[in-house]
Amino acid sequence: MLQQLFSLLHDYAELTKARITSLIVLTAWCGYFFGAHRLGISSWSLGLLHSLLGVALVSSGTAALNEVLESSVDARMRRTASRPLPSGRMTRAHAAAVGLALTLGGSAYLAIYANLLTGLLVFLTALVYLAAYTPLKKVSPVCTFVGAFPGAMPVVLGWTAARGKLEIETLILFAIMFVWQFPHFLSIAWLYREDYAQGDIRMLPVVESDGKSTVWRILAYSGALIPVSILPVALGMSGRLYLVGAILMGAALFRVSIGMAYPQLPATAPASKPSARRLLRATIIYLPALFALMMANSGS
Repeated sequence: MLQQLFSLLHDYAELTKARITSLIVLTAWCGYFFGAHRLGISSWSLGLLHSLLGVALVSSGTAALNEVLESSVDARMRRTASRPLPSGRMTRAHAAAVGLALTLGGSAYLAIYANLLTGLLVFLTALVYLAAYTPLKKVSPVCTFVGAFPGAMPVVLGWTAARGKLEIETLILFAIMFVWQFPHFLSIAWLYREDYAQGDIRMLPVVESDGKSTVWRILAYSGALIPVSILPVALGMSGRLYLVGAILMGAALFRVSIGMAYPQLPATAPASKPSARRLLRATIIYLPALFALMMANSGS
């Protein structure tokens, strides 16, 4: 009985993409922190708990609905074939009911316990992810660009939950998240190119197997992260320590990105995988480290 319970919990964690949801909640916390800091109130409050819970619910529900929509695709890809739906451990109807309940319930929760703007924005974010990004993955590499919009929204949701309105600082936090996603997701697409091809997912390394367009986009967006990441200093959101740290971290990430270009190998070459894996790890370290330093040095 206990083993069945753990198995079910594990399936729900996979269905709702618990690890990704955790990162989303952390970035929403950053947005809430700066929104609360702007008001001069404590960032540790009941409002924060309501906000993070609501974001977690919608993120989990959206992930579940995404797996419902892509269950046939997941079944064809090695890294996703063991998920609850393609493996047959959970029915699509059950997963859809869970996903709808979490998404709609979380949106309503934020509208009631945070504010109407946040509830509306989180619902629209889920809608764009499911109705635009998800189907586009089977059509064109432009899906990465479209998906970057809902992907950058958690930090905005945290801000609006605290402030109840959109402001220039919100756009800066959004811009950091937006630009960061390109080296992050393109490195994933490169690393799992064969899997995506098997699932007919039209990521850039799949469509253009020589890898040149992918590499130049990685370099362009990694380079753009440096000036974008220092904008919070100009608005007094963070201080000199953050400025130095942002430049150093941005330069380090760009240096790792260069590893994808020299030597320039096609996306089909197995020897190119280690560079993509290093870049993926660097992006995973970069974002929480950047936001943690920004928050630690806020208002200095």
